[in-house]
Amino acid sequence: MARPYSPGVRASLLGLAVAFVIACGGAVSPAPAADRADGSVFAGLGTWVDIYDGAVYAAPERTAQKIASRGVDTVWVETANFRAAEDVVEPARLGRLVDALHARSLRVVGWYLPGHVRPALDTRRALAMLSFRTSTGTSFDGVGLDVEATKLRNVTLRSKRAVALARRLRQEAGETPIAIIPFNPRGLEKRPKTWPGFPWSELAAVSDAFAPMVYTGGALTGFDATYGYVTRALRLLRTQTGRPEVPIHVVGGVANRLGPEELDGFAAAIEDDGRVSGASLYDWTTTPARAWPVLARINP
Repeated sequence: MARPYSPGVRASLLGLAVAFVIACGGAVSPAPAADRADGSVFAGLGTWVDIYDGAVYAAPERTAQKIASRGVDTVWVETANFRAAEDVVEPARLGRLVDALHARSLRVVGWYLPGHVRPALDTRRALAMLSFRTSTGTSFDGVGLDVEATKLRNVTLRSKRAVALARRLRQEAGETPIAIIPFNPRGLEKRPKTWPGFPWSELAAVSDAFAPMVYTGGALTGFDATYGYVTRALRLLRTQTGRPEVPIHVVGGVANRLGPEELDGFAAAIEDDGRVSGASLYDWTTTPARAWPVLARINP
């Protein structure tokens, strides 16, 4: 088993993180703030459902009961992506799931993955997520825009369209909170050609929270590597957005690729950070039973 960082080393890392943010504070101007909605919608222990989770939609009420039994606060449910055949996939079953989760006092966040290739389609589907209602007239408690697709090769145009879509969603959302699900900031640091000049500050100006998918499972081995990676990702996100206190819901994963050491490293990084508002693993169907006690430990 890898040797965890000692308390002294972990404290030193945290001190370096604070120094890094202070040192970079003058280099990144804070983005002009849009009217903020209630970002606490994205807080607490979360889990994720995507449009490919057939077992979830085969029995929405039973799934809601199982999720509630794990102590989850917020469920992130995908409504569609740019490849889907519909603007909202399986709307009837989706509505049953949302109602069942609400009946158990859980918050539900809808999320959409735009491709940036067909902006009219992305806009229509993002707004369809926002206007979605169940058969009982219930809406999502918040919405998320998963700005990760790199299908559009023109990076400048990709950034422009991502920001335009986020601004349009903000304009239409009113009091509905919006989270940006951005590219993993540590991943971009390691592979900057993936998305040069990622529009952090522009997206921060129109969002109420960020939910970075800081995946380490299968790529990193051991407590130390995972702890350092997650710590660095949080530091970078706060610096790049120019919002040191931006609400962050950290998403780890892929869930079934995290061993006990990696899961402990993920949890320790969040605990030591002390400012993360929510945490989860991607996704519900791949999260093993052994992970839930650790996730309960870090539930902010």
